[in-house]
Amino acid sequence: MIIWIASYPKSGNTWIRSLLSAYLYTDDGNFNFDLLYKIAQFPNKKFLEYFLKDFSDIKEVSNYWIAAQDRINLFNENKTIFLKTHSALCTLENNSFTNKNNTKAVIYVVRDPRNVVTSISNHYSFDIKESFKFITKTNKFLTGEEWGGKDFGIATALGSWGNHFKSWQEIKFAPILIIKYENLINDTKNSLIKILQFLQNFIEIDINNEKIQKTINSCAFDNLANMEKKFGFQEAIYSKKNKKKINFFNLGKKNNWENLLDPEIEKKIRAEFNREMKELGYI
Repeated sequence: MIIWIASYPKSGNTWIRSLLSAYLYTDDGNFNFDLLYKIAQFPNKKFLEYFLKDFSDIKEVSNYWIAAQDRINLFNENKTIFLKTHSALCTLENNSFTNKNNTKAVIYVVRDPRNVVTSISNHYSFDIKESFKFITKTNKFLTGEEWGGKDFGIATALGSWGNHFKSWQEIKFAPILIIKYENLINDTKNSLIKILQFLQNFIEIDINNEKIQKTINSCAFDNLANMEKKFGFQEAIYSKKNKKKINFFNLGKKNNWENLLDPEIEKKIRAEFNREMKELGYI
């Protein structure tokens, strides 16, 4: 069955995948980008091409969400599969994104929307007003072209930042662990231990402090950024302004809304997501 690593875009999903793939799939905790392939994205062409050829129509894609997951679990009988998703836990055209039969558990990564909006701005070559519209649009969909070109990603149901968070938080049919990106930055070790302890409920994992520290060192932001400069990174996308690839690992801890965000936009974000931000302790 599937353990989802779910998040709104630019919220730390790739970092969690890096940490987990280095810890779970190596002997020494030494990370490389190839390890990310062990935690694939869903929806993804390779999981859905058995059912359809046009991946741009979100309504058509949604018809096969469950069938594709059934097929994944059929071919991985009695195994736990980790999948990354940016999809909301939604229902579209009476199609549920996932269900009890396919989902074992969820790790949900959430980030202060005031930092998400600046990261979205860099990633998608938006100005800050466009980014604000992006995170507040309740019927927002990502297309393959927006997400990373024709060879990466397919149409994904997203919604607003607040709706996305609530959709997964309120899951009824599987246990969920919510990880705040800010805690991951400020105390990576205890955040990773918390994740591993959660996973011990579903798979066999030995918690080894030495390997944990090696994993953290290997997946440090500066190391990931240097690896991207040296080897490139598949999930980086091209700028709409100059057609050059944008650094996926851009600012890290330096992405601080207090230094980067226009006060009027910050005020609008607080007003739009007041309830969720209070619940998460962001305001």
